[in-house]
Amino acid sequence: MKTVIEPFRIKSVETIRMTTKEQRIKALEDAHHNVFLVKGEDVLIDLLTDSGTGAMSSAQWAGIMIGDESYAGSKSFFNFQDAVTEIFSFKHVIPTHQGRAAEKILFSCVGGEGKSIPNNTHFDTTRANVEASGAKAVDLVIPEGLEPMKPYPFKGNMDIEALDKFIQDTGVENVPICMLTITNNSGGGQPVSMANVKAVKAICDKYKIPLIIDACRFAENAWFIKSREEGYADKTPLEITKEFFSYADGCTMSAKKDGLVNIGGFLCLNDDTLAEHSRNLLILTEGFPTYGGLAGRDLEAIAIGLKEVLEEDYLEYRIRSTAFLGDRIKKIGIPIIDPPGGHAVYIDAKALYPHIDPLEYPGQALACELYLEAGIRGVEIGTVMFGHIDKETGEEIPSKMELVRLAIPRRTYTQSQIEYVIEAIENVYHRRSEARGLKMTYQAPALRHFTAHFEPLDK
Repeated sequence: MKTVIEPFRIKSVETIRMTTKEQRIKALEDAHHNVFLVKGEDVLIDLLTDSGTGAMSSAQWAGIMIGDESYAGSKSFFNFQDAVTEIFSFKHVIPTHQGRAAEKILFSCVGGEGKSIPNNTHFDTTRANVEASGAKAVDLVIPEGLEPMKPYPFKGNMDIEALDKFIQDTGVENVPICMLTITNNSGGGQPVSMANVKAVKAICDKYKIPLIIDACRFAENAWFIKSREEGYADKTPLEITKEFFSYADGCTMSAKKDGLVNIGGFLCLNDDTLAEHSRNLLILTEGFPTYGGLAGRDLEAIAIGLKEVLEEDYLEYRIRSTAFLGDRIKKIGIPIIDPPGGHAVYIDAKALYPHIDPLEYPGQALACELYLEAGIRGVEIGTVMFGHIDKETGEEIPSKMELVRLAIPRRTYTQSQIEYVIEAIENVYHRRSEARGLKMTYQAPALRHFTAHFEPLDK
């Protein structure tokens, strides 16, 4: 069949409040032209993030009802631990309330002044937690990963030669770990191949550097390997995942993505000493090691979600439905990162708005236009999120790419709602020459995109 249907039925619905253009203009003005600050009730289709915004299954809701809320030694923790160990096979499983908490604990242990952490591409919270420790976050994605409209099957891959040179130039003693993000969120939700993780592991072994995987979208990455990499078509997503993580020494995970839950995460490690330090920090900041800042019911839901996310019918639907949006808007003429990613479609705002300078934030301008047009909330991934101030000159350095991510919540929106998104994007495209940039009037010292204020430029 050409049509890939949703492998589920809708059992409960949530009402969306419809808004007028005038209401959206006021809402955006009240939010200082930052869609992060727009109230959720004023958003019709929320594609800001796929993190914790999906729908849980009836099995997960049933699991919530039997969650064991014991402070220590909860049965739900052991169910959670068994599920994580079955998939990822690491020695130590440390629950946290979400992925950034796992990052905070990890980099508090291995980071620090003078240290550098290489990655294919750090995402915003990863980079912020690296830098908060005093270390430097370095991106080493392959050149194809920086060419949005040039198709390539594994644009999330790390540049192996660049990694080797980076370690030599930086000094092994200054590189405590190497990271690899799957799928590569900041680079368009693009996958990492099995061949690439093997090559990265070989470099890490050469210098005796641990490899840690940012595992947020591990199941989507496994499906891309199954679909695109030779020798994996007949393997199950679980088999592919097990092999992939066999090359790693640990992982951080936001279960709000491929754990199919609204809250939760974990840190996995093989090193006994690092795990002990991490648990000590966990107790200080998150909670006892058998709950880690989560209710027992949340641990139960994660254990179930980690199994559901590896179902082939689900993954085929997930990847194909995202590609549906990407392929349709590409036919209209919208420049996107090609091919579409697993969890989101990324519009190339720099190509769409060539008349807007990067320091006038074309991605932010596009995010505002989509909200005003149809109440659709996406997120800028460009100079607002990843630009930085040069310490010597004081000048703002723009990001390498100016993107707007339309992240698809899991098991949440219907095809007709996505058709509505396509129509809205087409309308914005037809008046693209009228779009204007923005001036930033307020920014926080870290993760400024969450709370920044903007004003439209009069030109």
